[in-house]
Amino acid sequence: MDRKTILITGASSGIGKSTVDYFSRNGWNVAATMRTPEKSNDLAKLDHVKIYKLDVGDEASISAAIDSAIKDFGGIDVLLNNAGYGAVGVFEAATTEQIRKQFDTNVFGVMNVIRHILPHFRKRRAGTIMTVSSVGGQITFPLYSLYHGTKWAVEGFSESLHYELKSFGIKVKLIEPGAIKTDFYSRSQELFQMEGLTDYDHYLKVAFENTQRFGDTAPGPEVVAKKIFQAASDNSWRLRYSIGSHAPFLLVLRRIIPNKAFFGIVKSIVEKGLQG
Repeated sequence: MDRKTILITGASSGIGKSTVDYFSRNGWNVAATMRTPEKSNDLAKLDHVKIYKLDVGDEASISAAIDSAIKDFGGIDVLLNNAGYGAVGVFEAATTEQIRKQFDTNVFGVMNVIRHILPHFRKRRAGTIMTVSSVGGQITFPLYSLYHGTKWAVEGFSESLHYELKSFGIKVKLIEPGAIKTDFYSRSQELFQMEGLTDYDHYLKVAFENTQRFGDTAPGPEVVAKKIFQAASDNSWRLRYSIGSHAPFLLVLRRIIPNKAFFGIVKSIVEKGLQG
C-alpha cells in the first residue's frame, strides 16, 4: 500500500513534534518543517521522516520545502499548518511590532503556506489542508485579544476557503484544541509590557495567573496529534474538530446560551479573586 504524506509546519516542539511522531508510527511519510532543522536531529531518526527548513514568513523557504518534499516523497496528501505562538497581555501595552508579528505568524504565515501548496493539490484534484486553530477561534478570554484576533481570522478564512476548494477535491479542516500542556504557556508565550503603564497591574496579575492554571492540568499534545490523525484519515468533509480540556463543551455552551450568561462564566473563572 502506498504511504500517504503529510507536511507539518512548526514541527520542532509541542503539538507539531507529537504529530510527527504519531504519523510516523502509523505508517505515514512526514515532511517535518521548522525554522531551525539542526535542533531536531531526534525527529530525523524516526521512520519515514525527513526534515526541511521552512519559515512561514519566508516565501522562498516555503516554496523550497514544498518542492523538496514533493520530489522526495512523490507528492503531498495533507498539509498541517501548525506553526504559531501566543502574544499575551493587555492590548494597550502591545507594540506595533508585536501586533504585526502575531498576525504575520498566525495568519499570514498560514495563508503563505496554503497559497504555495494549492497548485499541487489542484493538479492532483485531491488534498487536505488542516490548520491548528484553537477553541479561542470561537470564544475569547481576557488578555488574549491579539491571539484571539488571529485565530478568529483563521477560522473565517478557512470556512470561506472550504467552499471554493471543494470542486477540486481539496478538503479544509480546522483543529480546535482547548488548553494543552505545551510550551505555549511558557517559552512560546510573549507577554506585553509597557513602562509606566500600571493601571492594569492588578487585573493583569489575577487574570494571568488564573489562565496559566489552564495549562497546569491540561492533557499533553499527544491527544491533539491523535485528533489530527483522525481528521486526516476519516475521508470526510467535516470542517471543525475540537479537542482537549473542556473544548467541545465550551463550544457547544457558547452556541446555546446568551452572551451575558457565557461572559459571566468566563469572568467567574478568569477574574476569580479580582475583588478584595
